[in-house]
Amino acid sequence: MSKMQIIYFFLRGRAEAIRTLLVEQGVEYEEQDVMPMEKWLNEWKPKMAFGQCPMLIDGDVELVQSNAILRYLARKYDLYGSTNQEAARVDMINDGVEDLRGAYTVLIYQNYEEGKDAYVKALPDKLRPFENLLKDTKGYILGEKMTFADYNLFDLLDIHLTLAPNCLDSFPALQSYHARVLSRPGVQKRRNSQNFKDMKINFNGKE
Repeated sequence: MSKMQIIYFFLRGRAEAIRTLLVEQGVEYEEQDVMPMEKWLNEWKPKMAFGQCPMLIDGDVELVQSNAILRYLARKYDLYGSTNQEAARVDMINDGVEDLRGAYTVLIYQNYEEGKDAYVKALPDKLRPFENLLKDTKGYILGEKMTFADYNLFDLLDIHLTLAPNCLDSFPALQSYHARVLSRPGVQKRRNSQNFKDMKINFNGKE
């Protein structure tokens, strides 16, 4: 069987949680860079259902939308919880991640210079719900077992620590959570790879 493929820009962006999940699960995959821009606009973009990437190709399955990809992989590798109640909690937290990631994306690409100070000032109110949801789990979102949303939340916290290195200082549960995920062997394997080290976070270089 051919390897999975991730089609995306050569950056962390919305594909990093997907990459980390696959590395942790021991899944070999290949990447295709959609650049240069002419290639993206003329070859790849017309193939994407919503004109956006990342795209995941897994045999006959072709998926776009990063959260749809994460959920597909979660069902495939048992990273979604074992009950409807657990799956609902995972979805709820992942939707919260998407809300904050959307605000971060607007800052990075539309309002970085003028908006960064205000964004960082408002960040504690955005992080507090995650602190409250995780403070009693003593592990990951569902306790001892990782889920797809853990990879997404970890990446969200990670990019915000680059933006505002002290942003978790008032949130001990999130600090411990980030350190716990970071210490996982599969996450370390991804972080120590040259591929990861060579990637910038965002397309415009702002972080």
